[in-house]
Amino acid sequence: MDDAPQNDSLFEAPPMGEQERMVEAVLFASAEPVTVADMTARLPHGCDVATALVHLRQRYEGRGVNLVKVGDAYALRTAPDLGYLMQKETVETRKLSRAAIETLAIIAYHQPATRAEIEEIRGVSVSRGTIDQLLELEWIKFGRRRMTPGRPVTFMVTQDFLDHFGLEGTRDLPGLKELRAAGLLESRQAHGAFALNALDEENDDSSDQDELFKTE
Repeated sequence: MDDAPQNDSLFEAPPMGEQERMVEAVLFASAEPVTVADMTARLPHGCDVATALVHLRQRYEGRGVNLVKVGDAYALRTAPDLGYLMQKETVETRKLSRAAIETLAIIAYHQPATRAEIEEIRGVSVSRGTIDQLLELEWIKFGRRRMTPGRPVTFMVTQDFLDHFGLEGTRDLPGLKELRAAGLLESRQAHGAFALNALDEENDDSSDQDELFKTE
């Protein structure tokens, strides 16, 4: 009697070239970035999604469409230098308020951050409307509660935020030099932390600094 262990699947994994095609098809059909785990669940048993992604990413280098990593997921995106071809005059740019820009930047650079920490850095209170606006845009999300008195909720940026600004992770955010050059950072101190430069909400002639956190 043959007691040899049975294979998990009766079929071998497809050749790597075919696995690349499968991964490509999944990414092309998805409107949102897809994680390795999600792709593995879709593909036949034994497929090496991670290796297929490496090959696929190399194949798309220098082309009009690139395979990019967004957080812990992957997506097909128009090459950055060709983005202007996708623009339409009907696109409406919606500007964030000064408070929302400052709050978003603080969360991005200090996450996970509590409301109290945001207020300490800004030097002013954060209104519920500001937080609600960023939550509605799905650029921030609730993080774990702090194990401190009152167990305050924390805020973190989302994958949608990273995807919108073409960032693989928060480590790819602009440095202090870039922020100062964009006019978003002041050298003054506030409670031992940096303070973001106030943007003039009432000035209709917006400057380039709005480009960092604009929505479409």
